[in-house]
Order: sequence, then structure tokens, then C-alpha cells
Amino acid sequence: MSMEEIQEQIITEFSYFDDWLDRYNHLIEMGKSVPLINEKYKTKNYLIGGCQSRVWLHAAMKDGVIIFSADSDAVITKGIVNLLIRVFSGQTPDTIIDADISFIDEIGLKEHLSPTRSNGLMSMIKQMKLYALAFKTKSANQ
Repeated sequence: MSMEEIQEQIITEFSYFDDWLDRYNHLIEMGKSVPLINEKYKTKNYLIGGCQSRVWLHAAMKDGVIIFSADSDAVITKGIVNLLIRVFSGQTPDTIIDADISFIDEIGLKEHLSPTRSNGLMSMIKQMKLYALAFKTKSANQ
């Protein structure tokens, strides 16, 4: 599935909920199915800076696409990182680097998060794009 199709799917999912309490509950439910990071990666090296809660993110390149896994000590944050994993995981480095992630604004996520959670969201996106850039650079040098 293309990144655009995944984003449209997420926008449709969130449109079913009339208020933000229901959307938060949906995020919490999504957090329960996050592809969990291997315990050996739950170290300082994989922590995302700028997040209110602790978030570990790992990326691996497999068959030309990046596969992300993560964990967090906060249920909402787990849902947010899982939302990003749904969009970015299984995509090529170039697709991730060039991604237009306007779905975040379209579902109203950023405006309904506290400033610290919103900063954390941006930090997660930045880290995922940095992983993509690193994998692209590595494969270009091989």
C-alpha cells in the first residue's frame, strides 16, 4: 500500500469519531498493537529526545524498505508512534525522506496535543526521516 493510501485510510478512520476524547481512545487502542522494539534496543541510544515520555525507536532495512519498531512508557505516545509506524514502515528511504505527512493536520492531531507532546511528535517524525537518510546514504556508499 502506498504512503498516500495509508494516510487516506487513517484520515477516514479518524473521521468516524465526533470528538477528541474518542480519537484519544482510538490512539490508545492503536498503541496496544505497536510493533514492539526488541528489548536490546531499549537503551539511551534509541531514545527520542524532545518527547515528554520515553520513546524508543528502532529501524532496520529489509529488502529495500525500512521497518520500524518502537515502545513508550505512555499509552497515548505509543498510539502516536504506532500511527507514524503505519505510515512510514515498509516504505523506501526516498519515500520517507520526501513524505508529505499532511494527514497529521487533517486529523487535527497536532492541535489537540499538549505543546510537549506536539514537540515529541515532531521529534519522532524527524528521527524516522533521519533513519531513512542514514539508510539511503549507506546504500549509496556500498
